[in-house]
Amino acid sequence: MALRLDGYIDLPAHVGHGGFDHAAIHERTRRLYVAHTANDALDIIDCSRDVFLRSIEGLRGIAGVLVSDELDCAFTSNRGEDTVGIFQPGEEARVAKVSVGVGPNGLAFDPGRNILLAANVGNPAIAGSFTLSIVDVAARSIRAAVPVPGRTRWAIYDGKRDRFFVNIAHPARIVVLAADGPARVDTTYDVPAVGPHGLDLDADTGRLLCACDDGQFVVLEATTGRVIGVVPLSGGPDVIFLDPAQARCYVAIGHPGVIDVVDIRELRRIESVPTEPGAHTTALDTRRHLLYVFLPKTHRAAVFDAR
Repeated sequence: MALRLDGYIDLPAHVGHGGFDHAAIHERTRRLYVAHTANDALDIIDCSRDVFLRSIEGLRGIAGVLVSDELDCAFTSNRGEDTVGIFQPGEEARVAKVSVGVGPNGLAFDPGRNILLAANVGNPAIAGSFTLSIVDVAARSIRAAVPVPGRTRWAIYDGKRDRFFVNIAHPARIVVLAADGPARVDTTYDVPAVGPHGLDLDADTGRLLCACDDGQFVVLEATTGRVIGVVPLSGGPDVIFLDPAQARCYVAIGHPGVIDVVDIRELRRIESVPTEPGAHTTALDTRRHLLYVFLPKTHRAAVFDAR
């Protein structure tokens, strides 16, 4: 088995509608941050003991969280207030906010230049609202607003190729920005599937891993966009995380509620592990090879041993 259930971590009950969204782990503090969208809050888990610590409130419509171990900072995308939050792990009470575009969701960070990309989902009723906001983190200001052809999903920064990659739901594309001049889209890769959603990168092989709404896991060459292969999934995916040491990608499928485990070397699905209906958010501890799966119906995290 690729995944074995170790236990559960109880989290605060939902106050409003919704559940959890993106999550990330900060290595120095061993803290896991998960967007608790139903509570407009960021929940914090102590990964050294696998216990809930506390919540940071006042992040309206929080949708994403990203950490930078290189610069020892963390970011949130607050879709309900069109801001990104910036804070230092361990000092979560002091969150600086920067106004960005309409409905920030996906986040990517270039630590060398201290530049944050916020992928804004936009609003079809507002012309020109599908954008990427390029944020100067030190100055706490927007450097550029980059138009894109449709609703954004997740985003990543590739340090080896010095590029940002951003999923576009429709038309089905990945847009590419050069990190040394991210004021415009450099090139676009067509994705042969419906609704590019979860996105990750196998940095060693230079492959983009793109999980799409129609249940296809598409692997593309990061430098050219050439499609290398497609793996069928159990359903429509959301968050994906790659464990490079094990060459496994964990794909959260909210319905029916499973984690698909994809072998990225052989390009095949090797396991589907039941979680809970609606569970579409995960976080991966690559140091201990633990996968945290956030369960919206029972407001807790399931901890799976992925060794």
